[in-house]
Amino acid sequence: MTLSPAHTAPPPAAAATARTPWPTLIWVLLIGTFLIRSAGFIYPFLAYHLADRGVEGTWASIVLALFGAGWLTGQVVCGAAADRLGRRATLVGAMTGATGVFAVLAQTHGLAALAVSAFLAGVCYDAPRPIVSALIADSVPDEPTRARIAGWRYFAVNLGAACTGAVGGLLTEAFGTTPLFLTNAAACALFAAAAWRFLPARTSPPAPVGGTYRAAFTDVRLMLLWLVSVCALIPVAALYSVLPVMMAQDHLPASAYGFSQVAGAIAVLILSPLLNPYLARRATGNRPMVGLLAVSAVILGAGMGSAGLTSHPAGYAAAVIAAVPGEIVAFVAASNVVNLIAPAHSRGLYAGVWSSTLAVAVIGAPLLASWALSTGAHPFVALVLTACGLTGAAICLPLSALVHRPRPPATAPPLPQLVPAAQKTG
Repeated sequence: MTLSPAHTAPPPAAAATARTPWPTLIWVLLIGTFLIRSAGFIYPFLAYHLADRGVEGTWASIVLALFGAGWLTGQVVCGAAADRLGRRATLVGAMTGATGVFAVLAQTHGLAALAVSAFLAGVCYDAPRPIVSALIADSVPDEPTRARIAGWRYFAVNLGAACTGAVGGLLTEAFGTTPLFLTNAAACALFAAAAWRFLPARTSPPAPVGGTYRAAFTDVRLMLLWLVSVCALIPVAALYSVLPVMMAQDHLPASAYGFSQVAGAIAVLILSPLLNPYLARRATGNRPMVGLLAVSAVILGAGMGSAGLTSHPAGYAAAVIAAVPGEIVAFVAASNVVNLIAPAHSRGLYAGVWSSTLAVAVIGAPLLASWALSTGAHPFVALVLTACGLTGAAICLPLSALVHRPRPPATAPPLPQLVPAAQKTG
């Protein structure tokens, strides 16, 4: 009997890949990601730290902007360094640097020292993101498994962020921000030690001597993906910059904002395990996940935009929950596109350029919100955030025409058996 395409069994290679355990390296990266996010107090509590040091108003805004500028710089620089110097060397170096910089930021008091250390802390704070993305692409040969790992990585990031908010909020009032920042430094030191122990010394072909930056920034597909991601992530950043402002203007207590954060975290914990298998199946298809990326941008814009149409705590919480599916899908779909378009020797740089979109969104969201609030109050914020999502979806049209999934090989290569660096040198 001849089977129709809809009923054809999956290729043996794909089935074998689904049953193949993930390499130890992947578990190290996921656990390390959770560790530094669950102790990632620097960014959410930096404003409180500056206030404790007597830095407020315009100067506090300048220092926070310097942190954002460092975050943006660190994504591109660390991504390129991962290609040129190696994944392990860059990750260990970035986390070791973060250990020292975070400790200095925790103890310093002068404005100039705070400004410099905040910029350097921004460089290191999210440095693992492009390096981890490149390591996953290096170590896992098939897109379905990469998509599954990306989903659980997003889960680890959000679970860690929920722990950061819950623990940090309780400890800051009792002990101040200095112990929190030192804890963040210690977590980075542990990740650096784990990376040195378990990551191979070299996991990617060396990058060409010249032209890498130019090749990346002239790749129309990468630039379109960058624009789509900025449009999609501005509503995500609005959760931390726009939402509390609107809730304060509605005379809601800080506990109401905390309630919305908890509601969003619970939604992530429930929806991630449900959506991850679906996203992994979509990654097995013949079409890149650009269409899903467009849908996620619309969900994010409309979901967070709906916060501008309410004044009740439950309404704000509902807006956060409505945006969660879009955030989950956007992370996995964008990772899929980056994996497809990045040359093997530039995976770190491509991941770094894409990861910089979160820093741009963090910087741009409050500026956009300030303009929207001064122009047309809360309903105009809803319109602007929805427009961001729709714009991102529209940019997906030319991106879809340019991104194509390569034809799979007849047999999928086995997952590499990575030997811990300590065993190689022992």
